[in-house]
Amino acid sequence: MLVKYVFPFFQWYALMILLAIAIDYFLHRYDLVSIGRNLGFAGTAIIAISFIYSLRKRKIIKSGSPKHLLAFHEYIAWIGSVMLLVHAGIHFNAILPWLAILMLLITVASGLVGKFLLKKSNETLKNKMQELIKSGLSKEDADKELFFDSITVDLMKKWRVVHLPITFILGLLSLMHIITIIMFGK
Repeated sequence: MLVKYVFPFFQWYALMILLAIAIDYFLHRYDLVSIGRNLGFAGTAIIAISFIYSLRKRKIIKSGSPKHLLAFHEYIAWIGSVMLLVHAGIHFNAILPWLAILMLLITVASGLVGKFLLKKSNETLKNKMQELIKSGLSKEDADKELFFDSITVDLMKKWRVVHLPITFILGLLSLMHIITIIMFGK
């Protein structure tokens, strides 16, 4: 279980942070800090593009496979997050950007946790169903036997109830950061 579910979460999360640190180091080492500043625009735009999945899920747009758009959302939001982490760098001059970055890290973590927990619960339910059918139960009896397990899986699908408000707070803090930069010109 650790190798299949926990390790991938930590692997993607750690890779995101380590990649951001490596890029930030490279930019500072070769006096290319202005590129890091501009990655804020690119990272924000890329994360905004990743919300195509949310628009499709809510049927605001009609085209695109939800499964493919979810994968697109996961990977492109991760790339945008790396860009925003590089943009943020390690600076201790303002609280608002740090709050936004903290919410970014929490949002990515909640997305990854939801992804891996949902995958685990779906696989467990599927395996239990197969075992019950192999033991001679009919599909209907197996469904009755696994009623509470399927409710649990359905509840796991609702993890977005936590992910969406966190994402909203990230968006709000990011917007406040952008507005203050425009107002105060830094």
